[in-house]
Amino acid sequence: MTTLKVGDKAPNFSAQDQDGNTINLEAYAGKKLVIFFYPKASTPGCTAEACNLKDNYQVFQEQGFEIIGVSADSAKRQQNFKNKYELPYPLLADEDKSVIEAFGVWGPKKFMGKEYDGIHRTTFVIDEVGIISEVISKVKTKDHAAQIL
Repeated sequence: MTTLKVGDKAPNFSAQDQDGNTINLEAYAGKKLVIFFYPKASTPGCTAEACNLKDNYQVFQEQGFEIIGVSADSAKRQQNFKNKYELPYPLLADEDKSVIEAFGVWGPKKFMGKEYDGIHRTTFVIDEVGIISEVISKVKTKDHAAQIL
């Protein structure tokens, strides 16, 4: 789905998180960043993925990684998701899909025989200088941290 690949410069982005704070790529300069795109907050697969990353958050921190979650949900929905599962990282409320489209993860999907447009569950690992070092398109929601680390 995405046209971005390992070695590409990560798209610059700027979006509001669940608390209305502006988050952008520049803020993470000099740090490794995991940015994961998920279809919908508080759904079973997205909850499993977000909680798996939360459960391994300390390991990510020890290895110098920051984490950001992104979906097209509203800030209120993201805030509820973050609070309910005590997620330690920001969730971007990308309602206009500017970040989602910049990373190329919006497109046609199929579910139970129906076709529709939606977010493809994809994770990007970005290095300290803003270059994509890994693209994970076959995300294992319950074991995603191991896929990244």
